[in-house]
Amino acid sequence: MTPAILTDWRDVPAALRGASIALGNMDGVHRGHLAVLAAAHAARPGAKLAALTFEPHPREHFRPEDPPFRLTLLPAKAAALGAAGAAVVYALRFDAALAAMPAEAFFDQVLRQGLGAVHLSCGQDFAFGHRRGGDASTIARLAEAAGIGTTIVPPLVDAQGPISSTRIRRALQDGYPERATAMLGRPWEIRGEVVHGDKLGRVLGWPTANMWLGRYLEPARGVYAVTVAMPDGTEAKGVANVGRRPTLGGDPETRLETFVFDWSGDLYGREIGVRLVKFLRPDAKFDGLEALKLAIARDAEDARAALG
Repeated sequence: MTPAILTDWRDVPAALRGASIALGNMDGVHRGHLAVLAAAHAARPGAKLAALTFEPHPREHFRPEDPPFRLTLLPAKAAALGAAGAAVVYALRFDAALAAMPAEAFFDQVLRQGLGAVHLSCGQDFAFGHRRGGDASTIARLAEAAGIGTTIVPPLVDAQGPISSTRIRRALQDGYPERATAMLGRPWEIRGEVVHGDKLGRVLGWPTANMWLGRYLEPARGVYAVTVAMPDGTEAKGVANVGRRPTLGGDPETRLETFVFDWSGDLYGREIGVRLVKFLRPDAKFDGLEALKLAIARDAEDARAALG
């Protein structure tokens, strides 16, 4: 399902009002987020199912100097929510005005009047309103007074504790994409446009699709076995490097370079999704291009073995 995406709570079309709404930032759309969405559907199965989130992420608004940390950007977030059954994604523009809105005003003006919510679900740690002045208990209290149902969903827990976006980020930064996969319910994907590089990979015999990380979290630098969502909707296998190319003198910005197995063609200017499956080795500096070329060949063999 491809959900409708709205960025403003004012003048919402009648057809997109009256939903059972799951609330949260939902960065990554992990299994815990999906439990909140499922609770919204279970409470009112006859109503439209919607998710309400914020763009940019509030942390990006309040702390723009922080390093990029996003697990999913809006298109991928909406796609994941749509795949889980959401018909509408309210991706509300998080700006100074919304940040200054008290919790009670947000409930009344946005959730009740603007969106016409018939049911609200959220996690126990949900916070909203000016200076995070409202929480899950605030939602429950205000909703009860307004005749709107609520479901407060407990954290989804695995052997290491509650599943959270923070834990997923840490797993990726530590080089454990398989742990992130377990918490997300799918491999973590970096999606973006393929850009022109210096064509060195082609010279070495390993032409790569180059992408900048942009607003995405930077995972552990190094080599990964990956799968690749291609522009035509198919999935390919490959090997990728996240790093700054120390052998070539170093780059000021981290890039993602992906060699797609058993494929040839032009991907420049097209969007692909690179899904991290297994971390193979840390980024390294080699003694010249010939050593780098041999290392890439070994990496490709290791990636093929890891992917089966």
